[in-house]
Formats: sequence, C-alpha cells, structure tokens
Amino acid sequence: MNVLLFGATGMVGQGVLRECLLAPDVALVQTVGRTATGQSHPRLRELSVADLLRCDTVADQLNGFDACFFCLGVSSAGMQENAYSHLTYELTVSIAQLLASRNPGMTFTYVSGAGTDSSEQGRSMWARVKGRIENALQRLPFKAVYLFRPGIIQPLDGIRSKTSSYQFFYSLSRPLLTPLRKLFPNAILSTRMMGQAMLNAVRYGAPKAVLETADIRALAERTAT
Repeated sequence: MNVLLFGATGMVGQGVLRECLLAPDVALVQTVGRTATGQSHPRLRELSVADLLRCDTVADQLNGFDACFFCLGVSSAGMQENAYSHLTYELTVSIAQLLASRNPGMTFTYVSGAGTDSSEQGRSMWARVKGRIENALQRLPFKAVYLFRPGIIQPLDGIRSKTSSYQFFYSLSRPLLTPLRKLFPNAILSTRMMGQAMLNAVRYGAPKAVLETADIRALAERTAT
C-alpha cells in the first residue's frame, strides 16, 4: 500500500511512521508537513509544505495513495474557539476534501481523542470542534473513514511528545505506564498499537467508524483470517 502521513513529527505520528516503515506491505510512506522528520529510509518520501491550508499547491503529489493517516493536532489550551477551529477543523477538512477528490479508493484515518463530542453541542470547546471534524469527514466520498479516539498513549521506542506538558507527564509516569497498560488494556494504548491499528484498518477494515481505546487495541491485535 501507499500511505500519506500528516503529523509525522508528533508523538502519535512518530509511532505511526515507525510501524509503516516496519510493515512489509507498505511500499511507500509520504509524509506531509512543515518540518522534516530527520529520518532516511528507502520507502520514505517527505513533502514539505509551509502552509498546510494550501496543500492544493502540491495537489499533483497527493495522487495514487491507498491510505491517509492524519495525526496532526494542536492543544486547545488558552485558545478561543474560532482560532482552534481554524487550526483544526478548517485545516483537516480542506486537506481531506482535496484527498477525496483525487483518491476515491482511499481509507482516511483521523486521530481525534477520547471525549470527542459528535453532537457538537457539549460544553467542552475542543470536543465540539473535534466532533464537527469527525462528522464532516464521514460525509466525504472516501472508501472508508475511521475516527480514532485514544485516551492515554504510552510513547515507546524513544518517541517523545512535542508538547512540553504532555512530555512532563510521560516522563513522570514512565515506570508506571507499562504495568498499568497490562492491568488496564482497554484504557491505555501505546504508540506501536496506534500504528498497527491504523495499518490494520486499511488491510482489514473495522467494524465501526468511531473507534474508542478498546476498539483500537482490538484492531491493533487483529490478524488476517
């Protein structure tokens, strides 16, 4: 499969990139972002775009892909809803619309988060905006759309979060996360599981569009039958 990956330098994106490059059935991973990953691999191609809201300027380089793993995201802390919507809803949906027009057979996977509000009416601003994004994506003519809603994600393989507060939490909780993940497998995921689940969504599909933590874990463990 040929894969597009947005957000490859973030914590989740790093994990997804690692699993894609390890997967023998992934022929090409093309990252799209403002900054390079700093990695080199025969099956890795990087596309730098200064303004991701203008991906139409590189549209010809976004053809022929089987999957898109959309792992871009920003913290809503301290942001007004219109600014957060611009950086999340408008960005995500504009890119998805472009990809749907050029890759009708694509599986699109979007990482939102536990607590996302599909009703778009709740009190939590970020959850309403993420819900709007999820609903908009499901209306686009992709082969399939899967909406990942992870909660706690344990970074493995030397992966670090770019958000300082998150990284501080992971640094403090590192000794506990592995045993806790084993005790509560449906509550805590790992960066490996996220990547494996996204790949399996393309390989085998998933039983439903919205995938909570337990669903993501089950999909990560799925094998061909």
